[in-house]
Amino acid sequence: MTNACPLNFKQVDSNLSRLAALGIASLVVWYLLSINVYILYFLLIDFFMKLFLCKGNSPITIVAAFIKEILKIKENFTDSGAKKLAGIFGMFFVFLLIVSHFIGFWSLSLGIAVIFLTCSLLDVFFDFCIACKIYFIIKKIYPNFMNNL
Repeated sequence: MTNACPLNFKQVDSNLSRLAALGIASLVVWYLLSINVYILYFLLIDFFMKLFLCKGNSPITIVAAFIKEILKIKENFTDSGAKKLAGIFGMFFVFLLIVSHFIGFWSLSLGIAVIFLTCSLLDVFFDFCIACKIYFIIKKIYPNFMNNL
C-alpha cells in the first residue's frame, strides 16, 4: 500500500490545505510576536470548524480557496484521512499553546510553536506532511483507523 492509494476513499485538495497551512503558520508567528491569545482562540475555532463542522466554511479555508483561485493553482488530490489527522494534530498543538499561555510558561509555548511551525512549513514548502506519514503507517498496522471520522 503506497501513499498514493486512497485509504479512506475520500480525497481532498492538497494544494488548498497547503495554502491553509501557510495561513495557520502565519497566525502562529503573529501570536509569537504579539502574545495575543485571541489569535489562538481563532485558530482553535477554525480547526474545530474544519474537523467537526463544514470544512468549506472555516475562515482560513475560505481565504485559502480565494488565494488558490486568484493564483490559478491546480488541484492535487490526496487522502482526506491523512489531512484530517493532520488537522487533529494541529488542533492539539493550538490547544497546548493556549494551555501553556495561561500557565505562563513562555519557553514551553515557544517550543510547541516551533514544532508546530516546522510541521506546517514542511507541508507548505516541501509538500511533506508529517501527520500524513504517521497516518499511512498507522493505516498499515490498523486498517480501520479513522474510518468512522
